[in-house]
Amino acid sequence: MKKFAIAAKKDEISYALESKMKAALIQAGWQEDKQSPEIVLCIGGDGTFLYAVHKYMHLSNQVSFLGIHTGTLGFFTDYTKDEAEECIHDLLSKTPVFREVSLLEIQCDNKEKVYALNEMRIENIIRTQELDVMIDEEHFEIFRGTGMCVCTQSGSTAYNRSLRGAVIEQDLNLIQLHEITGIHHHKYHSLGVPFVLNSNRKITFTSNDFTNAFLCYDFLNQALDDVHQIRVQLSDKKIQLAKYREIPYLKRLKSLY
Repeated sequence: MKKFAIAAKKDEISYALESKMKAALIQAGWQEDKQSPEIVLCIGGDGTFLYAVHKYMHLSNQVSFLGIHTGTLGFFTDYTKDEAEECIHDLLSKTPVFREVSLLEIQCDNKEKVYALNEMRIENIIRTQELDVMIDEEHFEIFRGTGMCVCTQSGSTAYNRSLRGAVIEQDLNLIQLHEITGIHHHKYHSLGVPFVLNSNRKITFTSNDFTNAFLCYDFLNQALDDVHQIRVQLSDKKIQLAKYREIPYLKRLKSLY
């Protein structure tokens, strides 16, 4: 018996597909278990997928994720709503291949660590944010502007892409540092282009004043008013994607445009 849970987008199409898939799996002997599933079916788009990942992140050692696309963007999804029957058939008859995806680990001062699948951002839309940027133990630059974005390989096609950051090909376990509207003139200057780093690099941002700034990680955020230092690196914690069929990365990439 396999235990499953479903995370569905709040729209009519996704709800209908959730009911259909739940009924088919239960009829086949699977058990719905929202507290401790072995697989989570994410019905919607990438936003639904991110929601599910964060909801079940504490079970990352035991749970896998599968996306079914009913929304406007489905980079993490392997099936469309029109392929529901095929998805059900594969779930019941095939053994999946599991692909691990690295998460970012973020810590503000000595507070509890948080994690992101796509990216973390330091953003201040009220005033210019000044950041001292350290890579490992070496001072890299002083940045002035709206903020900074650090993304994973999987997150390189998300917010990072809207910043004109580089897309990192699947299975390259790298991180990318990119500015958000940096200030560049004769007095203030920083790298100004995306910087792709090895997976073992650690980035530290410090500032004397984070007033009005926010840490944004995937779809979540928290105020940074009382923070002095933010550290980010790839985590040992990973999530597992259940792959019942392989979709070429270039095909996924072309679906974005």
